[in-house]
Amino acid sequence: MTNIVDRFLKYVSFDTQSDDSTGTTPSTEKQFRLAEYLVEELKSIGMAEVEMDELGYVYATLPANTDKAVPTIGFIAHMDTSPDASGENVRPRIVQNYDGTDIVLDAEAGIVTSVEKFPELLRHVGEDIIVTDGHTLLGADDKAGIAEIVTAMEYLIAHPEIKHGKVRVGFNPDEEIGLGAHKFDVEKFGCEWAYTMDGSERGELEFENFNAASAKIDLTGVSVHPGYAKDKMVNAARLATELVQKMPEFETPEHTTGYEGFFHLTNLSGTVERAQLSFIIRDHDRERFEARKALLRGLVQGMNAKYGYDALQLTLSDTYYNMREKVEPMMHIIDIAKEAMEMAEVTPEIKAIRGGTDGAQLSFMGLPCPNVFAGGLNFHGAHEFLPIPNLEKASEVVVNIVKIIAER
Repeated sequence: MTNIVDRFLKYVSFDTQSDDSTGTTPSTEKQFRLAEYLVEELKSIGMAEVEMDELGYVYATLPANTDKAVPTIGFIAHMDTSPDASGENVRPRIVQNYDGTDIVLDAEAGIVTSVEKFPELLRHVGEDIIVTDGHTLLGADDKAGIAEIVTAMEYLIAHPEIKHGKVRVGFNPDEEIGLGAHKFDVEKFGCEWAYTMDGSERGELEFENFNAASAKIDLTGVSVHPGYAKDKMVNAARLATELVQKMPEFETPEHTTGYEGFFHLTNLSGTVERAQLSFIIRDHDRERFEARKALLRGLVQGMNAKYGYDALQLTLSDTYYNMREKVEPMMHIIDIAKEAMEMAEVTPEIKAIRGGTDGAQLSFMGLPCPNVFAGGLNFHGAHEFLPIPNLEKASEVVVNIVKIIAER
């Protein structure tokens, strides 16, 4: 595991921010640069069947070193970082032997990761922690996952006495914009099941996630000179705020936790003549998820009836579903991951994801794919950090999973 930190720091030097407005795969050309680097690195450590397809998906194989019949499994991580914060010119720093106090990221700019705001820091007192300089995200989501997988493969290649079946690895673009699995070649990957290394805190193991949908509402008003607007003007921007006010006040991300779903307003823009709203809709329960979509449809229909024309046009599309229904019939794959964590002296913590992973979509594409911790915390912003023991333990868990499956 001696190279894992250097490997991670190299990966975060690549700006791989995705962009949901481009309509291309990958959504940003710069994601190819990390993909190309990974192809060369995987070849250099001795992986077989290393390839990058025309869409930037990277695949490779660790060949079996036993004649025993062992299931082919896979490990997957994504190369892109979130559009929510810059990933350009990331300047990581290692805080050695963290002492439990606030971490100053940029003294001159007054940027501080405080214990009061981020109490999860206190779980890592005495550990070395990788932080940002306060002006970009770090990229542990999910370059930590990539580093853990590559390091585990390198370890297994260097230790042929550890018997294992065929193992596949896959690194994909565009997970952060919900498109990472859309063009993942499950048939070519050829696995009975896989694990995404894309969770957060040490010990997390997830096979439940939100059902997810996106909603865009285009609003068309009637623009009239305000001095002569009585009974004529319809202000599209005001219609947008009216719809927002009709939605459940406390069913938003800032008011929900655990299995509670929500509506999340992600964009509001407009003028008198035109406006647009964007929402994401989330719920773990499929029936409640469908009810949320029906509620939004009803609100749109009601406002159109009120104003006497189709002022609001709703575009509603499902993004992914709760993987639980696909993983539950194969609970042995969860048991294996739990045992692998315990072997690494990590306490498993099975929890539901308040979000989604590529594994959710892959599970519905025929590749059951629960999610294992990658170790980073406070993703998508300048206060993201990665305890180095989390990084090392996650890679150890990958090795242990491979061992356990071969032994079984």
